Amino acid sequence: MTKVAWNSKELTVGQLAERSGVAVSALHFYEAKGLIGSRRTAGNQRRYTRDTLRRVAFVRLSQRLGIPLRTIKDALAELPEGRTPTRADWARLSATWRGELDDRIEQLQRLRDDLTDCIGCGCLSLDRCALANPHDQLGNEGPGARRIDTRLTPPQQCCPPSSQAR
Repeated sequence: MTKVAWNSKELTVGQLAERSGVAVSALHFYEAKGLIGSRRTAGNQRRYTRDTLRRVAFVRLSQRLGIPLRTIKDALAELPEGRTPTRADWARLSATWRGELDDRIEQLQRLRDDLTDCIGCGCLSLDRCALANPHDQLGNEGPGARRIDTRLTPPQQCCPPSSQAR
């Protein structure tokens, strides 16, 4: 690993890739999508400020959480330009996602619980599966995974607990 001087104000794309663990092609993609920015030297080479490392880490973590790139871009646009974001900047940004992340956690828990019941019973029979949709009844309610997506079917309106579904 190439050591970048601690007082270096800018990084090349290769240095940023090495320090962040993200491929150069991904950094170019992030830049094309407006998630990060660079300046160009007289020789048309990209140079990134050091705070770009934090932004790349934020993008990667957000992607792992399943946050869409458009939402990530909007959040990053709220951060200050020309200075490294402070703890307060990051706290404000993350607070805006709390509700969405809570909703995702709830959806994942419901998915886990329903799939465990269905597959865990050992029969793999659709007539006993909590996720079954006989005669496409849920199609009348609209598109999407109606029983899993908490935005479409709040938990209190969902299918009966697995012990009652059998």
